[in-house]
Amino acid sequence: MSDTSSSGSTTGSSTHTPTYSERLWVPIWWWPIGIGIAALLAAELHMGAPGMYAWLPYAVLIPCALWVLVWLSRRRIEVIDGELVVEQAHLPVELISRGVVVPGSAKSAALGRQLDPAAFVRHRPWIKTMALVVLDDPEDPTPYWLISTRRPAELLAALGHGEPPTS
Repeated sequence: MSDTSSSGSTTGSSTHTPTYSERLWVPIWWWPIGIGIAALLAAELHMGAPGMYAWLPYAVLIPCALWVLVWLSRRRIEVIDGELVVEQAHLPVELISRGVVVPGSAKSAALGRQLDPAAFVRHRPWIKTMALVVLDDPEDPTPYWLISTRRPAELLAALGHGEPPTS
């Protein structure tokens, strides 16, 4: 799997407002579990070394757990100024030939046997749906982008390759 696509520009982010923007947060139920695991680990360390610095494992491990959850949620998908932006990869919308919503039931096949090794993939396991964006650029070896998104129909509509949701 490639980390970036050779198509499009690699300039910095634009100051314009995005047509579409989505941050791929971890599920809400992960937060109490992460904090609980950090607190249990800190309690184990506290029991093993009581005394003046018994608070130290709590002060270190709980913020570390919060940092890991925020770090896992850092990915953002945006459509800005005619470009699809996923992390540092940019794809001009005019290079997209079509887009398809990949439902949760077809996600395993899309990431398994049917996956082209040259595809640009940005996957988050806690997000069920994906968007498949097929490129029309003979100079780019990347055949398509496969991106986890909670709102694939809205993303494709922002790219001009789909109908906006009616709800």
